[in-house]
Amino acid sequence: MRITQGTFSFLPDLTDEQIAKQVEYALDQGWAVSIEHTDDPHPRNTYWEMWGMPMFDLKDAAGLMTELKECRKVFPDRYIKVNAFDSTLGFETMRLSFIVDRPAREPEFNLRRTDTSGRNIRYELETVRS
Repeated sequence: MRITQGTFSFLPDLTDEQIAKQVEYALDQGWAVSIEHTDDPHPRNTYWEMWGMPMFDLKDAAGLMTELKECRKVFPDRYIKVNAFDSTLGFETMRLSFIVDRPAREPEFNLRRTDTSGRNIRYELETVRS
């Protein structure tokens, strides 16, 4: 099962060159970039761990690509994503977020349906651990 979260998630994995081009685009827009990672890609897990600090003063993609290489080395079996956010209005607005690395084997999720009172239906996602 392939986790599909963020921009480009239904496309094949981006190459490092394609990642760098997306980062350059974000920097050209004046957006800050950051790297996050997790071992729990559950759709409700919106708080991934940050790799370092957001790169507010980055001028080109080489800085992020260096940090991404280090993050991949330290966490080879985790999901890693790049975020680009706009802080020009005094608060952070996410403009771009995409997965750049994933483990060789991705977890699976089951959808559990429960009929409740009043003809209501409740759905829950559960991670299948192996």
